[in-house]
Amino acid sequence: MKITDAIEDFLNYCIFEKGLSDHTKDSYKNDLKVYEEFLKNRSILDVSKIRSEDIKEFLKIRNNEESSTVAHNLTVIKNFHAYLLKENIINKDVSEFIDRPKLRKTLPKTLSVEDIDKLLDIKLDSAFDYRNKAMLELMYGCGLRVSELINLTLNDIDMTNCLIRILGKGNKEREIPIGEYSIYYLKEYLNVRDSLLKEKPCNKLFLNNHGTSISRQGFFKMLKQLLKEKGLNTDVSPHTLRHSFATHLINRGADLRSIQEMLGHSDISTTKIYTKVSDEKVIEEYNLHHYRSKKEQ
Repeated sequence: MKITDAIEDFLNYCIFEKGLSDHTKDSYKNDLKVYEEFLKNRSILDVSKIRSEDIKEFLKIRNNEESSTVAHNLTVIKNFHAYLLKENIINKDVSEFIDRPKLRKTLPKTLSVEDIDKLLDIKLDSAFDYRNKAMLELMYGCGLRVSELINLTLNDIDMTNCLIRILGKGNKEREIPIGEYSIYYLKEYLNVRDSLLKEKPCNKLFLNNHGTSISRQGFFKMLKQLLKEKGLNTDVSPHTLRHSFATHLINRGADLRSIQEMLGHSDISTTKIYTKVSDEKVIEEYNLHHYRSKKEQ
């Protein structure tokens, strides 16, 4: 079978039988497109002609990427070849015994409390200013993923009990307490939200200039613009606010299990990475400020 046809069959299988989201499907599609292009450059057009050495060479070329990216590439390739074997399109899975690259563990980037304050100091003139303020206060105040933030509906906010209901990864639902700042600016935004609606009603909490749900790209663009205006590092991503939320809580003595619950981590080892960020900050502050941290030469 031609590689192009095999990829199309696999992606359809992922959608209709595995029930993968559009986001995951697009991620698989992008990885397999790069893989297919590599194979075509080696004059390999049929899946039966792919050898284990071809996959290893592909990963070797991709080695200048982040290790997590290469690991994801290989996961998609392995799933693809396992599907081909399962469907009897090939008689041997040439990816089976290829080891995944060891991930280089990097500590998450965070913003300081001072930088967070600067970012959140938004002059409230237009309805979009109120929206941006409410979004950022809620994202930092609750440690949300950007996908969780933009998918919030009006029904997910419990103003009475100061709680927010989140549908996270794997459709796992959790409730997170909302602080006074977030509640206050959510109410301020809701007072002007109707002015963003167009002809059709929309149940999503945060709206764009078309009166529909703000997209991931729309939020990212807004954040970049604010960072630039505030003179902050524009390499900051939406996820940095989530990392900052967890790190700042740990710095102030919050319980690790509670942070795990709020972040929606299934494994506490994922949450523990923030204790390392906190430890590094302590060491940095000690070396910087303690008068006997370094011996004079």
